[in-house]
Amino acid sequence: MSKIFTALPFLRIGITLFKFFEQQRAALVVHKNLHINANARVLESRGYLGVDENPRSRSRSPAAMAISTTAVRILLLLLLTVIALSSAEIRTTVVKSDATPIIPFDDFGFSRSGVVELSISGLSFSDLSLSHASFSRLGFFLSTRDAWMHVYQKLQDGEISCALDTNLVENVFIFDALPSPTPNSISASFNQTDAGQFTLLFANCVPNLRVSMSVKSSMFNVDQISGRRTYLSVGAAVLPRIYYFFFLVYACLAVLWIIVLRRNRLTALRIHYFMLAVLALKALNLLCEAEDKSYINRTGSAHGWDVLFYIFSFLKGITLFTLIVLIGTGWSFLKPYLQGKEKKVLMVVIPLQILANAAQVELDETGKFAPAWVTWREVFLLVDVICCCAVLFPIVWSIKNLREAARTDGKAAVNLMKLTLFRQYYVVVICYIYFTRVVVYALSTITSYRYFWTSAIAAELATLAFYAFTGYKFKPEVRNPYFAIDDVEEEAAAEALKLGDEFEL
Repeated sequence: MSKIFTALPFLRIGITLFKFFEQQRAALVVHKNLHINANARVLESRGYLGVDENPRSRSRSPAAMAISTTAVRILLLLLLTVIALSSAEIRTTVVKSDATPIIPFDDFGFSRSGVVELSISGLSFSDLSLSHASFSRLGFFLSTRDAWMHVYQKLQDGEISCALDTNLVENVFIFDALPSPTPNSISASFNQTDAGQFTLLFANCVPNLRVSMSVKSSMFNVDQISGRRTYLSVGAAVLPRIYYFFFLVYACLAVLWIIVLRRNRLTALRIHYFMLAVLALKALNLLCEAEDKSYINRTGSAHGWDVLFYIFSFLKGITLFTLIVLIGTGWSFLKPYLQGKEKKVLMVVIPLQILANAAQVELDETGKFAPAWVTWREVFLLVDVICCCAVLFPIVWSIKNLREAARTDGKAAVNLMKLTLFRQYYVVVICYIYFTRVVVYALSTITSYRYFWTSAIAAELATLAFYAFTGYKFKPEVRNPYFAIDDVEEEAAAEALKLGDEFEL
């Protein structure tokens, strides 16, 4: 029974995290079917699909159709909801023989001096005899989330037959401006004077027309004083300075930790030098991320800094989770070796971190409107929640072992102090996981696009606090306080252990 009571809090935590990530996964599955459901309804509302061409409509009851309409509205809301602001680097998207009525490309937070530049090459249509008059039904446009909801409602009600027919969206480039014959390469520029979070989309309102093209898109803001381009969204333009600042903070912490190790070299353990490696990798990761964002902000391209960022992000992620597992097992503090089950935890966490970093690279490089983006996002969420739960097992095992040792070795005061320390670390790890996975995510979704940087600061402050707590509680000390315990403290500790036999997690 004691084992069951010990595991209950951990199970509750795991279930809570699982429910949260399952909600995100469900939203991503909904997002994955966006184009199929939304485009089918748009085509049907315009009369392009008959009953025979849409067999699912034959078996739908009015209630099911109402539910489906609500689901599609949620899908369209998710299309333009900002979960993580795009860096808006210069992207090249290839469209191959696609008849989709609406194709999203990228989103961006504009100031009042925004610019959209398009470079289209390899333009071709499935209908070689397409009249020039039909080109007014093809084009690129910008839309906010709220505007698109109104446009979609108008399409459903039959008030308009094409998204380009309404003044609720900003038409960037309509194909009726093309000369005849149609050229294979096109360049266009559009000045966006309305501030807001916009998504760049392509509308194809010609029935059964398949379009092929390669689109190089770049969205940026122009500084009205210096005339300099800013390729990061309004809310993300300060990220390079934020990451530079935290790089300096972690560099100072690394220097401070080196001083602590030198002063206490006789009591410094292998885990303390491993902590130094984690600090160094975190600082280098922030430096590369700052340079990555800085180059993207100035030129629209990372110039190779993204590769270094991914390398150090991979190393930082593996070493951080490994450090949590090693501290949780008491390696170097309580024992010089790892048990078999503790090695198995590491064998699970390290490969999962490799997979998580591979998924993160794919997510960053493809953009959230890419076909495989949702699949990689699901992989990343699943792996992340497994790693977060796995690192808690060693801490629970250490608390259990210390409680059992307190009954047999006669060192109640020492074991009580160790129990308290590991209980505090357990709580802090839980708070760190909750904050960086749940609170930061919620903050990024509820704040305006102008304040996207607040979620980055919140995540870095939480990580800094976790690093500082870990270093302070597990720092090397010349004088071990466990050896300076009198009989009164020993008796009091023994009573405390008896009263709290089931150590509450």
